[in-house]
Amino acid sequence: MEQIIATVRSLDGALVVLPGPESDLPELVWGDAFFYYAPDGQMPRNVQPYGTIVTKNYPDDTASDLDAAGRWRVNVHVDRATFGELTGQDQRSVSHVGDYAAADRVLPHPVYGALGWICVVSPGERTMQTVVQLLRGAHDAARARFVRRHAAGQPSEVD
Repeated sequence: MEQIIATVRSLDGALVVLPGPESDLPELVWGDAFFYYAPDGQMPRNVQPYGTIVTKNYPDDTASDLDAAGRWRVNVHVDRATFGELTGQDQRSVSHVGDYAAADRVLPHPVYGALGWICVVSPGERTMQTVVQLLRGAHDAARARFVRRHAAGQPSEVD
């Protein structure tokens, strides 16, 4: 987990948010990580993260069995083509893939797969390089959206 966080932190304009007791964020997200493109270093208010690490089950997201000791999941937003290449499915019609708790395996996100999110529970030797590449790609896509938004003259919280 620390390797992934360090990799994202090294990306130009990346912001890694690690909520804890000192933050204004809800206790439910303490211990998790959220990845944004934010060149000013401030958490965007109207932008979703491009990647996350979750360290526990959420009320509507228990299929990955993250409450078990030592388990965590990285989630990355990808484009349709990448989603299809990685999962063999069209994100618009994702079907249940079997064991969402399987470790070190790229899968559609159990809740947000239809929105273009993939996940890996406890990435290891088989998937770590893929996860890092996906996070770099998601970061680049977030930066491109940021640039398009600003080139179009749309207001943002970082102006």
